Amino acid sequence: MSLKVDLIVAVGNPRALAAKQATSAIPIVMVYALDPVTAGLVASLAHPGGNVTGVTMDAGLETLGKQLQLLKEAVPTVSRVAVLSYAVSSVNPAILREIQAAAKALGVTPQFYEVRDPTELDGAFPAMTKARADALLVMPHAFIYAHARRIADLAAQNRLPAVYAFRETVEAGGLMAYAVNVPDMFRRAATYVDKILKGAKPADLPVERPTKFELVINLKTAKALGLKIPQSLLIRADEVIQ
Repeated sequence: MSLKVDLIVAVGNPRALAAKQATSAIPIVMVYALDPVTAGLVASLAHPGGNVTGVTMDAGLETLGKQLQLLKEAVPTVSRVAVLSYAVSSVNPAILREIQAAAKALGVTPQFYEVRDPTELDGAFPAMTKARADALLVMPHAFIYAHARRIADLAAQNRLPAVYAFRETVEAGGLMAYAVNVPDMFRRAATYVDKILKGAKPADLPVERPTKFELVINLKTAKALGLKIPQSLLIRADEVIQ
C-alpha cells in the first residue's frame, strides 16, 4: 500500500478480499458483499475482528419468504417452485426450513436445484421443466450475480417466471426482483467511513444487514411469458421496466 491511504472502500467480495490480502493494518469498509463470514472477510457479523467491516447484502431469512410471496402474487396459479442455488456454498438447514415454511403457507411445493459451474446451468433448467416446475426462486450468490444474464435467458427459454435477489438480473431480462436497495447500502457504508476516520476500529463495528429493499418488475418479460402482472403488485413496485 504505497499510497499510504487512511481507509479503503471495497465494493463486492473480490475487491474486499483483494484489499484484505494486501493489508491487515488499513481499515476496509466493504459494500455489496455476500456472506462475508463464509468468504473469510470477517470472523462474524457481530464481531468482525480484523480490519474489515461494513454492509453485507445478506438480508436475513425472512426475505426468502417475501420473495416467494411476491412470486405467488405475480403468478397466482403457481404450485411448484424450483429453487436454484450455488452448491459450493450449500443451502443450510435454516434456509431450507424458511423456504419450506413459506412455501407451505403459500400452498406451493419447493423443488431444490444446485449448480457448481456455468455448464450445470444448462442441465438444471430442463430438469426443472421435466419436474413440472412452474416458477423459479433464485438464491443470492456471487456466482448467480456473475451469470445473471445467462440465468435470465434460460428462465425465459424454459418459460419459468422467476424472482431474483439482484435487480441486475431483471435488467438483464428476468421477471422480477425483491432486492437490496444499493444506494441505501452506500449511504450506510459512508457512516462506517466517518466513524473509522474519527477513531473507531473496524473490529468493534458490527457488520450491518440491509434494511431497505426495492421491488423491480420487467413488464416486457411478463408479456413474453404471457403473464398479466396484477395492478395491486405493480403499484407497489419501486421500478417497472417497460
